[in-house]
Amino acid sequence: MPPVVVLLSGGLDSATVLALAQAEGHACHCLTVDYGQRHRVEIEAARRVAHALEASSHRVVSMDLRALGGSALTADVDVPRNRELGNAEIPVTYVPARNTVLLGLLLALAEIVGARELFIGANAVDYSGYPDCRPEFLRAFETLAQLATRAGVETGARFRVRAPLLHLSKAHIIRLGHDLGVDYSLTHSCYDPTSTGLACGTCDSCRLRRRGFEEAGVDDPTQYAP
Repeated sequence: MPPVVVLLSGGLDSATVLALAQAEGHACHCLTVDYGQRHRVEIEAARRVAHALEASSHRVVSMDLRALGGSALTADVDVPRNRELGNAEIPVTYVPARNTVLLGLLLALAEIVGARELFIGANAVDYSGYPDCRPEFLRAFETLAQLATRAGVETGARFRVRAPLLHLSKAHIIRLGHDLGVDYSLTHSCYDPTSTGLACGTCDSCRLRRRGFEEAGVDDPTQYAP
């Protein structure tokens, strides 16, 4: 199977996507981006996941989006707690243009390793209102990739953004990953963990994760703060 690239955040979605790509028989080259996020504990989680799932390679790229701010994840802004899930309003945890930036880096890695498929754990069912987790954005990025790369311009290479979890519920994702042998205790989802790395249990991401495990009927290995 040809090589692929995987955007690996360290959360349960991206870990499941890596497991799916591995199950297809691909050589998986993973990319994690340290962009100055409040929940940087997820970077170590990504390293654990890449090692456990035996990724072919794993790179961590550093950039500082705190210089721009504009999000509760990159600025001194409170993370919302106990927000109504499914609210269509884009929350303050949205990082402006984040997936555009991250997919741009993943596209660069794809050119370098000769991959044509970019795997991302975007989800449009249980997502928290982020515009860059929607199908329209992902399809538009494929068009951009064709026009913005040497491989696309000189050889006509077509890049495909693979988002296999896009239309799955969090419970479905967890059951799928469980069947693939993903150890979710290695992952991290919380937007605002404690200084010791415990999940807060009340941010959007924690609540979606907790509800997903409950609905999936799978034991939640997450360590939540009291």
